[in-house]
Amino acid sequence: MALMDFIKKQFIDILEWTESGDGTLAWRYPMAGNEIQYGGSLTVRESQMAVFVNEGKVADVFGPGMYKLTTQTLPVLTYLKNWDKLFQSPFKSDVYFFSTRQQLDRKWGTSQPVSIRDKDFGAVRLRAFGNYAWRIGDPRLFHTTVSGTRDRYTVDDIDGQLRALMLQHISDAVASSGIPFLDLAANQVEFAAQLEAATTEDFAKLGLVLESVTVQNVSLPEELQKILDQKIGMGMVGGDMGKFMQYQTAQAIPKFAEGAGGGGGGVVGDAMGLGAGVALGQVMAQQLQGGLAGASPAAAAAAQAAQAAQATGLKPDEVMATLEKLADLKAKGILTEEEFSAKKAELLKKLV
Repeated sequence: MALMDFIKKQFIDILEWTESGDGTLAWRYPMAGNEIQYGGSLTVRESQMAVFVNEGKVADVFGPGMYKLTTQTLPVLTYLKNWDKLFQSPFKSDVYFFSTRQQLDRKWGTSQPVSIRDKDFGAVRLRAFGNYAWRIGDPRLFHTTVSGTRDRYTVDDIDGQLRALMLQHISDAVASSGIPFLDLAANQVEFAAQLEAATTEDFAKLGLVLESVTVQNVSLPEELQKILDQKIGMGMVGGDMGKFMQYQTAQAIPKFAEGAGGGGGGVVGDAMGLGAGVALGQVMAQQLQGGLAGASPAAAAAAQAAQAAQATGLKPDEVMATLEKLADLKAKGILTEEEFSAKKAELLKKLV
């Protein structure tokens, strides 16, 4: 019976793997009870590695090349089996092939906003997304920690885990970069470099090499974006409250004119639209005549719009509306208590 089993066995003399392009990372050569012919050949192509496993233990690892399987080319396996150098017979061993080419354009992104600490805004929740590339660098470690004895292990099997590793290090990357949120959009390359550095070690623990990381977009939730827009508006006028009010007035004039032109504002709406139109016309005329000396066109327009609006005085309801806006800016930390109090006193003096 033993002789018949021996005769039925097939002795494998060529070991090789041609990738099918289906995302396979690890593939076990189908032994099916057969044995490898001593002196047979092993072909490992570029972007591949092969691992021999004997009785559950990783024996020998082969990089790209063609090998004749003898006791000289299988030193570890030879030691495990205690072969004599003259012993030449078929042997049993599991052989796994691994794809070491780069896995490109893998996507990462925040499904929910991630909280980070920013020196300008304090606690901020941001969204970000991009892509990354990786490859198998240590097939021995990848086999023992990830793919194991499965016949086939694919990119999709590990994709979710790797994407989670990327996301958990976003806060670390922002903190390590030292880049304020306002500057992240202009420093996405540096942010990506910090994210790669923060994640590389976790990939290495799986036998993987993180080749590259890109950040394609960083954004705030809508409610925080509104605050950011207001802060940017303050920055445009250098933080000066007088100039900020002029800026707000210049922004409001087109809205007043648009509302008045809708036909539903009645006499008050028409008057407001007319006043705004006259003020805007004065500003445009003065700009055409040369603008304000030493000021940019944008600053001149804002200042002239504010002066034209102030010339007509402020009604009590307009003062209250302005004070409410200023109080909201103070509550959000954009205005200090002193700035708010000073502007409040100034507005109360302008009641008509």
